[in-house]
Amino acid sequence: MEVKKSSLEAVGVKFEQYPTDNKPEIAFAGKSNVGKSTLINAMLNRKSLARTSSQPGKTRTINFYNVNDALYIVDLPGYGYAKAAKTEIQKWGVMIEKYLQKRQSLMGIILLIDIRHEPGKNDIMMYEWLKHYGYNIIIAATKADKLNRSQVPKQLSVIKKTLALSPQDKLIAFSGTTKLGVTELWEEIDKLLIQ
Repeated sequence: MEVKKSSLEAVGVKFEQYPTDNKPEIAFAGKSNVGKSTLINAMLNRKSLARTSSQPGKTRTINFYNVNDALYIVDLPGYGYAKAAKTEIQKWGVMIEKYLQKRQSLMGIILLIDIRHEPGKNDIMMYEWLKHYGYNIIIAATKADKLNRSQVPKQLSVIKKTLALSPQDKLIAFSGTTKLGVTELWEEIDKLLIQ
């Protein structure tokens, strides 16, 4: 998909605040500080449409980015480590779960995992939960530019093994700095949109 225009359409914490025009949605999930905002900015070819931060847990709402008036890229709050009260973190969990379970226009989920580390228990839990509920999942292995080129295949195979991915599961190395993986991710999203 060629991104001609993109904008932040809606920000919400409950269904009444989400868009109601039934455009297809692709949600981005991942632990705090895995690079969701960076990936979204790279995919939308914008420098700072999604706000990035070195501080984990910056995204505390569900943010809907309108792309070409054709679909929404949906940025979910990160799971795992965040500098917030336990009650606040639990609220995010409930909000994310409600969105994932009840959103009719959700076509697929990009699950972000830091390529430099073996997927943690939160990553495994999220992946298994999404798989259990039958979602179309694409895994983006972020921060690939932080590794030597020769390390990338090795780390991808660690992710494959840890998540017990099958050959047909989609795993794409990504870098916000070099834009590695942007084209492949859009190709996979395009396939989901025509299903």
